[in-house]
Amino acid sequence: MKVLNGFNDPACHGGFVAIGNFDGVHLGHRAMLGRLRARATEARVPAIVVTFDPHPIAVLRPGQVPAPLTTLDRRLELIGACDVDCVIVYPTDRQLLQLSAREFFDRVIRNQLEVRGLVEGTNFCFGKNRGGTVELLTRWCDDAGLACEIIPPLTHGGAVVSSSSIREQINRGDVAQAAEFLATPYLVSGIVAHGDARGAKIGFPTANIEHVETLLPADGVYAGRCHCAAGTFAAAINLGTNPTFGGMIRKFEAHLLDFAGDLYGQTVRVEWIERLRGTRPFSGIEELVGQLRHDVARTRELVRV
Repeated sequence: MKVLNGFNDPACHGGFVAIGNFDGVHLGHRAMLGRLRARATEARVPAIVVTFDPHPIAVLRPGQVPAPLTTLDRRLELIGACDVDCVIVYPTDRQLLQLSAREFFDRVIRNQLEVRGLVEGTNFCFGKNRGGTVELLTRWCDDAGLACEIIPPLTHGGAVVSSSSIREQINRGDVAQAAEFLATPYLVSGIVAHGDARGAKIGFPTANIEHVETLLPADGVYAGRCHCAAGTFAAAINLGTNPTFGGMIRKFEAHLLDFAGDLYGQTVRVEWIERLRGTRPFSGIEELVGQLRHDVARTRELVRV
């Protein structure tokens, strides 16, 4: 899969194209990219994805941009798994966002991409102030002799799969439901930093993870998986303050099962499998250690590595 930052590669012109943010690359996105692959194969042309970095809202209304579900690298990794030929990561700027819907269609879709056809979801909008709708897109494609397929919303368990619904699930700690909508466990990346080493003193050393760019779940204790340079390990994860010791700072810590070593400075990737419980204060070290043993046992039951 080619990854480009503009439209200057002729090998990524003249194909079937899907345009969008693709945050999370969830089941709905995967269904759309599956149709993109099929239409491109039928037409014997490339399957091309156009995505944006940063999110357009980050340029227009920086204070209102939603916390992303994926970093750009993770998004590209997941899109690449959908068997597309090319991803164009368009650097979002005000010049692009000031194009009217008609200008975007003529300049970007027709002239720069030279598309043979488009595959989009029903909520796709384009052009200044989101003035271009799928109804307009379909009509303009018909007039220009281009194929245009609009994919209906995908439902799972009676609910529409969307990036916003997945954010809601993660915000309430329902990482197991989010994994169903994503078709893979929710994953975040961060860098291991020095903490207060309190966990090591009671027999449960933790990696203190910082610099996370994506959405973190609700406070609580979770079973998960941690990928690091030494391999992949089941992990009991704590997210929140430490009320037993009067902590006031929200921390993201992972106790890697059956791991011994130094992770400081490493970038680690953490998959969230299931929420075990909320955070709460304990009467003392003995009660806390007992609960931690139970959390580790549940993690062993739930997580396979």
